[in-house]
Amino acid sequence: MSADGFDVPGADGFTRPYWEAAAAGRLLIRRCRDCGRAHHYPREFCPHCWSVEVAWEEASGRATLYTWSTVHRNDLAPFSGRTPYVAAVVDLAEGPRMMTELVACAGEDAVAGMALRVAFRDGTPVFAPGG
Repeated sequence: MSADGFDVPGADGFTRPYWEAAAAGRLLIRRCRDCGRAHHYPREFCPHCWSVEVAWEEASGRATLYTWSTVHRNDLAPFSGRTPYVAAVVDLAEGPRMMTELVACAGEDAVAGMALRVAFRDGTPVFAPGG
C-alpha cells in the first residue's frame, strides 16, 4: 500500500483475510456454498443468488486478459509516478472478472485472451504475462 493509501482500499474486519493473504503472495476470492459460483471483489453475500453462505477460497492465480487501457496521465498520487501504466480487467480462471494492473507488458504488446499470472506489488495483486 502506498503511503497516502489512494490506490488500495483500507482493510476492515471483513476484508482483512484478503489483504493478509495478498501480503503473503496469495490471491483470495469468495465462493458461494449455495450456487457454487465464485465472485470478486469480496462481498459478504453472493451477487448471483444473494446467499450469505459464502467463503474465502484461494484462487489459482491464473487469468486471461479481457480488456486494458494504457494510462499516460494521472495526476493523483501515487499514480502520477507510475505513468504510463496499463489498467486492465482480467478473467480469473475461477470465473470472476477482476480490475487490476498489467505489469511486465506494455499496452501495445497486450493481446485479448493472453494468459496471465498473478504477481504482487507491495501486497496488491497485479497480473503479468505467463501461463
